[in-house]
Amino acid sequence: MKKLLIFFVWILSLIFTIIYFHENPELVEKIKKYFKNDKNILIAQQEGEIFRKPGNSFLVEISEVLSFSEKTAFVIHDKEILNFDTDNLIIYFQNGYYLKNSNIEKINLPKSFTTEKNGGVKAIFIYKGKKFALISSLNNKCYYASIILVDEAREIFKTKCLPKKKIDYNGLGSSHIHNKDKIYLTIGAPEQASSKIRELAQDTNSFFGKIVEINLSNLDKIIKSKEENLDIKIFTLGHRNPQGITKINESFFSVEHGPQGGDELNKIIQNKNYGWPIVSYGTQYDYDENGKYYEVNHEDNLLEEPLFALVPSVGISSLNVCPSKLINYYKKPCLLALSLYGNSLRPGRSIIIYLLNKKMDKVHSIEKIFLRDDLKLRHFVTNEKNELYEDKEGNIYISADKKGIYKLSFVHFRN
Repeated sequence: MKKLLIFFVWILSLIFTIIYFHENPELVEKIKKYFKNDKNILIAQQEGEIFRKPGNSFLVEISEVLSFSEKTAFVIHDKEILNFDTDNLIIYFQNGYYLKNSNIEKINLPKSFTTEKNGGVKAIFIYKGKKFALISSLNNKCYYASIILVDEAREIFKTKCLPKKKIDYNGLGSSHIHNKDKIYLTIGAPEQASSKIRELAQDTNSFFGKIVEINLSNLDKIIKSKEENLDIKIFTLGHRNPQGITKINESFFSVEHGPQGGDELNKIIQNKNYGWPIVSYGTQYDYDENGKYYEVNHEDNLLEEPLFALVPSVGISSLNVCPSKLINYYKKPCLLALSLYGNSLRPGRSIIIYLLNKKMDKVHSIEKIFLRDDLKLRHFVTNEKNELYEDKEGNIYISADKKGIYKLSFVHFRN
C-alpha cells in the first residue's frame, strides 16, 4: 500500500511538473541556458583548399579563411581596410555571442532573449557607433520580436505576442539598409504552417511580414535617452520571410523565401503590397493546414509582382550588389544573392547573379553557381551599413552556417 501511495504521488508530481513547465516556457529556457555553455564556439584560422566552380563567363574560387560552429547574424569588416584580415572581423552570432579581436564575448541581451523555436539574434544594425539588435523574445508566455539597444540591453521596440502554436523564428529574417536619414529593416512572419501567423503579413496593425522604416532622428533621441520607444513605420507589407535587402542608388531590392518554391526577388517600393499569403509562386507544404495551392496572379489581385520567382526554391538568404569585377564585366545593374540548403529539385548552397535592365524593373538574366555540398550560405561580409566588403584584389567574403567564413574570387573572365 505504501509503495502504491509513493507511486501515485510520483505520478501526480510528474504530471504537475509537465503542466507547469508547459505553461511557463520561459523557465525551460532559463534552465537550458544555465546548463548550456553557449560560449563554447569553436573558432580556428584556416588556409583552406581552393575549390573552383565554373560560371558561364568566369571561374569562382572558394577557400575557407575562418571556421566556427554557429550561425551568423551579421559580419563586419572595415571597408577602408583593404587588406582582409580575420582579426579585423566582427562576427555576431545568432546564439547571442560575438567575435571581436579574435575573442568571444557575450552580447548584452535582456532576460527576455530566447533561442527557443529557432530564435536568437536575427539582425544587427549600427548607428553612431551604437549597436541595435532584432531578436526573438519570450516573457510571461508571450513570444514576440523586439529591437534592443545592445549597450544597455534595453528593449526599445516590441511586437504584439505571436499566436502560440507553430512559431518558427527562422522566418523572422532579417537584414537592413541605410539610406539618407532612414534605416530599413526586414521583419518576417515567423510561422511553421500557421495560418494565423501567416496572415499577420497583411495586417497593418502588425509588424510581422513587413519592411519597416526607422527614422535616424528617433534613434538619436533613443541614444540620448530623450525617448524610450522606437517609433517604426511600415514601409511595405505582404512579405513572408525577407532574408536580404540592398540598394542600387535609390532603388531598393529584397529577396525572400517562398513556400516550397517561389523564392522571390522584389523591387521594394514604398506602400506596395507584395502579396503574402494571398499569392505566391510557391505551393503549400504537405503538412500545411488546408493543403490548398496559392493564387499566382499578383496583378489581378492588385498586388506587386516579384521581379523574379525561383521555382523550385533554393532557400535564398542574403542579397547585395555585385562586386566590382562583375559590374565592370557585365556593365549592367547587377545583384548577388546567397542561398541555404535548397532541395533535391534545385539545390541551394549557391551564389545567384541577377542582371537587370537599366530601369531596374526587369530581370534580364539569372545565373546560379553551385559552390559546395556542405555550405549553407548565410551572409556577406559587409561594412557597418551592410554594404559589400571587397579586398584590394576584388575578392569578397561570405559566411556559411556552422562552417565559417569563405573567400570568393572571380577569375579568368572570358574576353
